[in-house]
Amino acid sequence: MILLSDPRISAIPLGDIGEPLVDLRAVAELRVDDRLADPDGAFAHLREGAVSRLLAAQRSLPDGLRLLVVEAYRPLRLQQEYFFGYQDELRSRYPAWDSSRLYVEASKYVSPPSVAPHSTGGTVDLTLVDASGLELDMGTAVNDSPVASGNACFTAATHIAPAARQNRYVLGVALRAAGFVNYPTEWWHWSYGDRYWALHTRADQTRYGPVDLDA
Repeated sequence: MILLSDPRISAIPLGDIGEPLVDLRAVAELRVDDRLADPDGAFAHLREGAVSRLLAAQRSLPDGLRLLVVEAYRPLRLQQEYFFGYQDELRSRYPAWDSSRLYVEASKYVSPPSVAPHSTGGTVDLTLVDASGLELDMGTAVNDSPVASGNACFTAATHIAPAARQNRYVLGVALRAAGFVNYPTEWWHWSYGDRYWALHTRADQTRYGPVDLDA
């Protein structure tokens, strides 16, 4: 399992093809949840090419299922707040861990700001809903941490219900076929064009680098 703290991730050169961020709330085919909504609506933005791939993934789902976007773009300042806050939480819980282990363990749940996928606008956290809009059983809630879930949030976790494993499989088939890659400690986290994507697709550089919503 390659974590975002791995030096191979940060070593990938940054490139950016200049695609704009699209407000997913204006894309009629997609459903966007507001549990992580921010005043600027940053959470609902995604790069144009990633949006096209997201729509392709949704079209390939079995009848009656749809994607539900929970969070896409995340400003770097918020990424820093999340990462260092989770590091502090782990430090309090596991005082014997040194700084290196804290960094690695925190990266299983929140990306280090230096390589933050969400801040590129190419990454999306999502789940599946049925025709009535009810979320399917995915084994854990979106954004459950490894500590809180006993690692059940890991995409390949086996200690979850068979139905949840099947739902994760369905989600994964659709998103991988559309060109997204998954972060294996978070079944809900899928990216396109960022450093993690570049590593797994053997791209020479990223398609998306960090972007400012205002820009």
